[in-house]
Amino acid sequence: MNQGLRTVIYPVGDLANAKALFGKLLGAEPYADEAYYVGFRIGEQEIGLDPNGHKQGMTGYWHVDDIRRYLQALVEAGAVVLDDVRDVGGGRLIATVKDADGNLIGLLQPSS
Repeated sequence: MNQGLRTVIYPVGDLANAKALFGKLLGAEPYADEAYYVGFRIGEQEIGLDPNGHKQGMTGYWHVDDIRRYLQALVEAGAVVLDDVRDVGGGRLIATVKDADGNLIGLLQPSS
């Protein structure tokens, strides 16, 4: 099942300043606060701050229940795998493809 675009990543240059700004904007404290990622959850939506995001060019992830199945379906439809499935911690899996127009599509399978 595709749960929609539920994770939005903002590439940031100054993680501390971005964390303060988004904390005020969202009226919340981060649930994850690491040197490589700061994450906020507002209802079902995740807002992430990534100090390496400018290099990756990724700004969002489609949440899916079977990442390998969706990745295969996108490849069969003409997408090219940029980053194969990998665990980013706690069983959370991500992958990235590029479509024929050069758009990046991120997939995320939440941990069970």
